[in-house]
Amino acid sequence: MSEHEPSTYTGASTTSLLGAAGEHYVMAELLRRGFIASLAPQGVPNMDIVVADISGTQLCAVQVKARLDKGSDGGWHMRPKHEELVSDRLFYAFVDFGGSVENTPRTYIMPSLKVAEVLSRSHASWLSIPGHNGRVRQDSTVRRLLPSYDYAFRPNPNPYPLGWMDPFRGAWHLLRG
Repeated sequence: MSEHEPSTYTGASTTSLLGAAGEHYVMAELLRRGFIASLAPQGVPNMDIVVADISGTQLCAVQVKARLDKGSDGGWHMRPKHEELVSDRLFYAFVDFGGSVENTPRTYIMPSLKVAEVLSRSHASWLSIPGHNGRVRQDSTVRRLLPSYDYAFRPNPNPYPLGWMDPFRGAWHLLRG
């Protein structure tokens, strides 16, 4: 690694770089797989990439969420709007860049309906479980899409244990409809 190559992302400007890296990585993967893909205009609220097949008959939108391997939960930052943002042709691409530039990124392609379901169920369950010293939890604007929700469903069975995301890893075929 050269002295000019960043080894980690920190701060607001590098968060923007991470988001741009995720979008361009997903764009490259889509083009490599024969999709027609273009970045959505800046400021479009619910999509980052517009996707079509070569014939122009299968159109969909992709929202990209990128992360580095930092923090303990291994998840992606989401908002309450993602619990309600559902369309048959809206997908998420969750990109995990790992801990260094040498890591091969992992991408999970997930329908918006599944994302909304997981966020909604896990957050509702988390709110229903007493917090520290039995306190009632306060709602917040933070949601996390996680590889495991063991903490959110105790003592109930966890419908999203470690591995629940595996069927979505590299599931680019879902975009074909």
